[in-house]
Amino acid sequence: MNVVKESDTKLLVLIVLAAGLAGALWYFRNDIFPPADEPVVVQPEPVVEETPAQSGPIHPITPPEPSESFEGELVPLPPLDDSDDYFLQALIDNFGMDVGRMLVDEALIDKFVATVDNLTRSHVSEKIRPVGRLSGPFAVVAAVDEGPFYLGPDNYGRYDLLVNLVAGADLETVAAMYRHFYPLFQESYLRLGYPDSYFNDRVVEVIDHLLATPELDEPIRLVRPHVLYEFADAETEALSSGQKLLLRMGGEHAARIKIVLQDLRVLVIQSAG
Repeated sequence: MNVVKESDTKLLVLIVLAAGLAGALWYFRNDIFPPADEPVVVQPEPVVEETPAQSGPIHPITPPEPSESFEGELVPLPPLDDSDDYFLQALIDNFGMDVGRMLVDEALIDKFVATVDNLTRSHVSEKIRPVGRLSGPFAVVAAVDEGPFYLGPDNYGRYDLLVNLVAGADLETVAAMYRHFYPLFQESYLRLGYPDSYFNDRVVEVIDHLLATPELDEPIRLVRPHVLYEFADAETEALSSGQKLLLRMGGEHAARIKIVLQDLRVLVIQSAG
């Protein structure tokens, strides 16, 4: 029997280990080394283009120049919370004494701003309205007590004074007044909870919304499911508070108000230029 030298034994062990390692590498080759004909492709992450946030007003209002006048000498604005008398006097100068009897006597600018902001929504709370109650009750026409009910011409008459004041105003002067008081409007709008928004942008948006109010054939039918009357047509009842206000005025009044809104829109945008 031949005696295997120690050096030969070590060599044999190394050969066996190498063969085993080679076999293992071959067996697991697809896991360790991806096949050459199936390269690993790293897909780049899709690039999402973000719309840049609006960094400033769409329709900025330019502050009045010191040389400009508003009803005479340009008087510095009072603090917002002390502005009622000053703002009311400016309204009376523009719309006449009747407007003073129609308005509430406190927080006028805050209520004006809050009302404008809510005209596109379903309801404007009476607590924030700058205009008090209209004269006379809400008028409907009905053949019998159970209906059917229709919005009556007498109801349109409740808006005569308001519509005549608005339609008869000098809009150039109104726009100048708006521009003069705009810092207070903007301050009030910020207090509503819009720290990065601009009241004049909201005004233009609300005007466009009101101009889109549909024109309905009259008389307009109503229903009375509870205490208050509602429009019988579901789509009409689903309109915003501002659009339903125009409908309650009647077609002729609504048309006059829309003309004023169209002209006023041009002026507040020009003032922003």
